[in-house]
Amino acid sequence: MALNRLDLNLLHVFDTIYREGSLTRAAKALHLTQPAVSHSLSRLREHFDDPLFSRQGNQMVPTPLARRFLESMRPGLTQVQSAVNQFHAFDPANQRKTYSLALRDILESTFLPKLMGRLESYPELEITSQRVPRRDMETQLAAGKLDFAVDVLLPVSNQTAHELLRRDRLVVLARKGHPLIGSGLTMDKYLEAKHVLVSSRSEGPGIEDFELSRFGVQRNIRLRCQHYYAACRVAEGTDLLLTMPENYARMIAERADIDIHTAPADLPAIDVHLYWHKAYEREPALIWFREQLNSIV
Repeated sequence: MALNRLDLNLLHVFDTIYREGSLTRAAKALHLTQPAVSHSLSRLREHFDDPLFSRQGNQMVPTPLARRFLESMRPGLTQVQSAVNQFHAFDPANQRKTYSLALRDILESTFLPKLMGRLESYPELEITSQRVPRRDMETQLAAGKLDFAVDVLLPVSNQTAHELLRRDRLVVLARKGHPLIGSGLTMDKYLEAKHVLVSSRSEGPGIEDFELSRFGVQRNIRLRCQHYYAACRVAEGTDLLLTMPENYARMIAERADIDIHTAPADLPAIDVHLYWHKAYEREPALIWFREQLNSIV
């Protein structure tokens, strides 16, 4: 396994197959043909005398040896890539690049339309948006499977950098002509009404409920669901009230028979942060994309 007999370009192929979990996707990411990637994998298998990856359904699953090698190899490969990238400017108008983002349901709706409008002049750039469990976010950023994540403020290690993108206040949605509201939404009317709570958890209070508890009051939750779009449709067709972030609420109100009301209490705003791994933060393509994300909020 002498290093002088191993083409270092093969390490980049190995890393990409590991990250993409597919020869087809790896070929696309590397701008190579699939036969070329398969040939590189054959050379790696011969060098290590190990299958390295086995096909399970549509995924290429790494062997134990491949996992051990990646853990040792990736930090060095990242340093080499970063050192090279520092000497090259990124030209978004002419270079092909796929950016991977972790966005949750409501953030996709508010960020992606503005982002894709911003990138209209850069036809070679592609965006992949995915939902990543919060417990896996840092691991995927470190592995290069994600370029950026956008989420609320989360506890992260000192290897993950983050910055505030925007602060989204909470507002209340109600159908037009709601019988309780009349000339304005007071705390008494808010508490008299029944509510929709949006949460990925099956139980427990929402952030607005924590604040209400400080006033010694509790609202009546009639429906708990997973997605704001579904909750908005329910609020539009019933007397249930929905408390939600203002940016998405205004998008919905443009196309729905629904009104936006100021919350009757000083509810906490939702801080939306951008996350990335410090190992990649000096890469020109990522610096440029971070600027685009900051410009659309």
